[in-house]
Amino acid sequence: MSAPGPGPGPVAAGGGGGRSGAAEWGGFEDNMQGGGSAVIDMENMDDTSGSSFEDMGEMHQRMKEEEEEEGEAGAAEEEDGEFLGVKGLRGQLGRQVADQVWQVGKRQASKAFSLYANIDILRPYFDVEPVQVRARLLESMIPVKMISFPQKIAGELYGPLMLVFTLVAILLHGMKTSDTIIREGTLMGTAIGTCFGYWLGVSSFIYFLAYLCNAQITMVQMLSLLGYGLFGHCITLFVTYNIHFHSLFYIFWLVVGGLSTLRMVAVLVSRTVGHTQRLILCGTLAALHMLFLLYLHFAYHKVVEVIKIPYCTPKCSS
Repeated sequence: MSAPGPGPGPVAAGGGGGRSGAAEWGGFEDNMQGGGSAVIDMENMDDTSGSSFEDMGEMHQRMKEEEEEEGEAGAAEEEDGEFLGVKGLRGQLGRQVADQVWQVGKRQASKAFSLYANIDILRPYFDVEPVQVRARLLESMIPVKMISFPQKIAGELYGPLMLVFTLVAILLHGMKTSDTIIREGTLMGTAIGTCFGYWLGVSSFIYFLAYLCNAQITMVQMLSLLGYGLFGHCITLFVTYNIHFHSLFYIFWLVVGGLSTLRMVAVLVSRTVGHTQRLILCGTLAALHMLFLLYLHFAYHKVVEVIKIPYCTPKCSS
């Protein structure tokens, strides 16, 4: 019994199934390609759906170049950013400093403006009743006797300022009635400058001298004390400018002017410690105050005395 050989079976199977297989493949090809060859169809297929190794390499190279370019651009931008950052920081610091200086200057300017423009600051120095001013005017002519303790000084400027303006008006009246000629300036300007110059100038000088002599007095108190001391000057000049007698002037100069001067001297003595300091301070104030009254009388008041000659006839002269 011999074993069947391998050839006839497969061949037969292949021959028998060749037609049927061909027929099946043919139907498949007809359905898929319309009767064309499978090899031709694979060659003619579009290859855009995938990418080859060459394409991948090109894409990788391109991406690498783009990354390098982006890296270089980023480094350049960082350098520019650092440079601009330094400049921007300097500019910002400059703007902040300028803004701070402007704000400080603005605050100082507004503070100074409010200091000089706000009337409430000066209100306490002018908040006084007329009855109090009248009482202080009378007190300015009465010297105090008690000098063992500091005498009270009114810290207001309404009464002194009104007395200075009154003295200006009286001095202007004396200039006009005596036909005083002012070569430089006007009568009004001369009167205001003389009266206010004495009040402010002598007050400042005596305050400085009081500071050196350890006298307990402020600048406002000194202005008030000297201002009320001008009340005697106003009375003396008002009377002597209308009644032209030198003897009357000297009487008023000694009595009225002397009383107002003694009042100021007594107040300063009560506020000064030390005999030498009292002598220097009070002597200076008394001398300036009395000499100022003499100056106002003889400088801006002229009395022309008419010398009467008896009428003589020609026969009498012969």
